[in-house]
Amino acid sequence: MNTRPQQATTSASGIPAGSRPVAVEEAEAALVEHYPRLVRLAYLTLPAGLGKHRRVLVAHRLVQRALPRSGTPAPVAGGAYGLLRREVLRGALEFGAYGRWRTALEAVRPPQVLGLRVHPRVGDDGELALDRALSALRPEARAAFALRTAERLDAAHARALLAAAGAADPPGALRAAAAVAAVPDVQRLLASAEFDPATVQARPTDLLRRRQRVRIGLAAVVMVVAGGLLMSVWSDGSTPQYTAAAGTPAGASYDTDPAALVRVAPDAWTRTDRMDFTAWPARGGRTSDKALLARALAVWANPGPDVDVSATPGTPRTGPARPPQLLFAGDVDNATVVLFHDGLRLVRFAQPRSGNGRAALDFAQVQDADITTAAAVVVNRVDGNARFLTAPWVADAQYRDLLRPDRRGTALHRSADGVTDPVAMPGAGAPAGSCGTAWPVMRLRSSPEVAQRQTFLLTDLGDLTPVHLTFSPPPTAGVPAGQPGEVTGTQALESWAHGACRLGGLRGQGVRSVDAWEFARTPLPEGRGDAAWTCDRADTWRGPGQATVRFVPPDVAATAPGTVAGQQTGGRACGPFGREVMAGVMWKSPAGHWYLLAAGSRDVTRITASDGVDATADGPFLATPAPPGSRPALSARLKSGGTLSPLTGD
Repeated sequence: MNTRPQQATTSASGIPAGSRPVAVEEAEAALVEHYPRLVRLAYLTLPAGLGKHRRVLVAHRLVQRALPRSGTPAPVAGGAYGLLRREVLRGALEFGAYGRWRTALEAVRPPQVLGLRVHPRVGDDGELALDRALSALRPEARAAFALRTAERLDAAHARALLAAAGAADPPGALRAAAAVAAVPDVQRLLASAEFDPATVQARPTDLLRRRQRVRIGLAAVVMVVAGGLLMSVWSDGSTPQYTAAAGTPAGASYDTDPAALVRVAPDAWTRTDRMDFTAWPARGGRTSDKALLARALAVWANPGPDVDVSATPGTPRTGPARPPQLLFAGDVDNATVVLFHDGLRLVRFAQPRSGNGRAALDFAQVQDADITTAAAVVVNRVDGNARFLTAPWVADAQYRDLLRPDRRGTALHRSADGVTDPVAMPGAGAPAGSCGTAWPVMRLRSSPEVAQRQTFLLTDLGDLTPVHLTFSPPPTAGVPAGQPGEVTGTQALESWAHGACRLGGLRGQGVRSVDAWEFARTPLPEGRGDAAWTCDRADTWRGPGQATVRFVPPDVAATAPGTVAGQQTGGRACGPFGREVMAGVMWKSPAGHWYLLAAGSRDVTRITASDGVDATADGPFLATPAPPGSRPALSARLKSGGTLSPLTGD
């Protein structure tokens, strides 16, 4: 019997066209024919906090209970499949509102699985990102997403179906789902095994814990399928994948068996073009310590009140949605440290070597890392110093002071596992509001094995991953703007000597990189030399960034931070898509005369001042006398004919 799902239309009377009574036998046939599709609809709609194991079971339970009990159901649009889809959707939406007793009652209904954890097969990074985006939506919005994408319903039909299923705000649910539905290639992602709860993998529950409790030589694994669980459980003999429910905020976790961890071969980085954390081998003296790894995984899955948990802004603190990659396990100074990578995040577990004291669990977002931003990770901090685990492709490491551009770097010793000697944390021990007398950075050089051999600077801003510092030189006439370069030459080092102390304001914000773009170099009045206008662009791992324009005249000390001429938070100024910038300052000459100075990037053709200082200059630079304390308005004209406002200064 062909019970292909149909789109519904509405007649002038308001009754859905195609509505007709559905016989029980017809509904049964439709359930068997479309079972995987209905289970996926339920799985996508159910609360993410259930965890994948429970979501799979509840999704099957809802579909199996969607059949009409007896008689002929009332007419419904879409025939038998439409009836089942509505009931499955209603059950999934109601499940999230169940009270404690109703939830407990549902847990004992079939189907059930004992001694095993089941979960859909793990997908790639794109599928994992989609799963995370969906987990942030309310059940009604996830249902709307499933109807618009998986079921491919138009907005009107999806809205009507949501209302019929009891959704509180169907229009709002559709609006919330629209952003996720716009993800590129969403249909392919949804068709993957990651979102197919009818084809699952099964793994045992925590065997170590069961062995300790039961004390038997053979663990009995019993799978009871009551009510006809229509799923196929299969394995292709590949690396085991563990996924299970845990008491984490989003409920996504997996069993704490260290055997499930992903371990990369020591030479994997020499055989791939993907130079990021996926190419890191497992290092450290305790990578075979199963008890330690199990402890770290258990704490990650369900951190207790005796664990200090921290995360960079925007980083989920949830358990792993797939078996993570082991990067490091070993003793460092007075701590025992384990580092994991789950494709999107770094997770650091640390506990005192003595066994006394609180454990720590740190999360950091590292999506789309590259050869520089995946070059080092903090493994331990103590007494104002940090040790880093360097990437396997790092051939040489040096320490240098960013405030001393004229001094060469000194060798930074690393252990056989790639752990550095202690590196002073920038600003450690400095008075409040001061960056101190030094700003330590690491100068790393990649191996000759890497075709993209390069030298680059990293600085510690308090997160798990140090920040990559780059430099973009002043524009050259007729030459298109290039990508930011490394801080290796004299000009770049001198520029960063003026910008180093302002980096302290970015601590703990999940910054990925900071580029110092010298967008203009302009002559000062009275023949006082040339001033540099530099825009420092800080980009975070989660996306948003901020820009700060600093004005540095030629007669200041080599380490003076310069004057802040403008700032922008959350925009794209001075980034790859915001290379048009203009800012201004009031400057007092050594002779005691005050001037309004303004400078713009090379696409600026005219700058105009008003509101107390009336002046216009053709080109990207303006200098005019101004009364002390003036706060004139500035505007600029671009080559394209558009206008440009200055970044707002402090």
